[in-house]
Amino acid sequence: MEHFTTKEAEKRDEILINYFGKNGVNRIVNSITKLLLAPPMPPANAKVLDVGAGTGFFTAKIAEKVKAKLPKASFYAMDLTPAMLLSLDKKNAGITPFIGMAENIEGSIKEAKKHFNIPYKFDAIFSTLMLHHSTQPEKVFRSLKTALKKKGKAMVVDLCKHGFEEFKTEMGDLHLGFKPENVYEMVRKYFLKVKVEKMRGICCECSGHSAEIFIAYMQNCEQNFDKLSRMATHDFSRL
Repeated sequence: MEHFTTKEAEKRDEILINYFGKNGVNRIVNSITKLLLAPPMPPANAKVLDVGAGTGFFTAKIAEKVKAKLPKASFYAMDLTPAMLLSLDKKNAGITPFIGMAENIEGSIKEAKKHFNIPYKFDAIFSTLMLHHSTQPEKVFRSLKTALKKKGKAMVVDLCKHGFEEFKTEMGDLHLGFKPENVYEMVRKYFLKVKVEKMRGICCECSGHSAEIFIAYMQNCEQNFDKLSRMATHDFSRL
């Protein structure tokens, strides 16, 4: 997997545009930005993390839009592949990159703090098209939970379930997407406020095939989880 992403690093941005088209890319960026800035509004000096940021293609675009509203916000980008982060660094977008695993954000931060000034907790976290590369997707959601502040929020965009095995060789995928209802079940184990829905009209085009994408929204709560967990199915509905 790392070999694939290392080879892909320098042309990753172009590949993403080819996959989704400029309109699709803009809709993904705008959707994440809107959720980041929606109530509860992050603080003026918000700390925002992109997990599995790759070359920072989406990170830089989202950071620019968020900073137009919150100029004091700080952005951080975590990825497992150094070559990807080197490409991100060349963008000079004022984003702090560090190496880490999505399944263990907390441990990755502890290691990265030896070299960089990185917060332990974030006001918001987002991840774009990383989950299908993860070895343990459910563990990613648990990891997101541990890295968020009490009132933090997280967004994950990824592929819906499809049957195109060639995506594994063409795109280095480990999973052939996910059913939104299965994502919901994974997320609700760790978050009370959960919404998962398809992003209509946006598809990933590869090898002559087209796969839909979904966006999952999660919000941390200050209240005791055990006390409110039985309310989750009443307050938040799945697809």
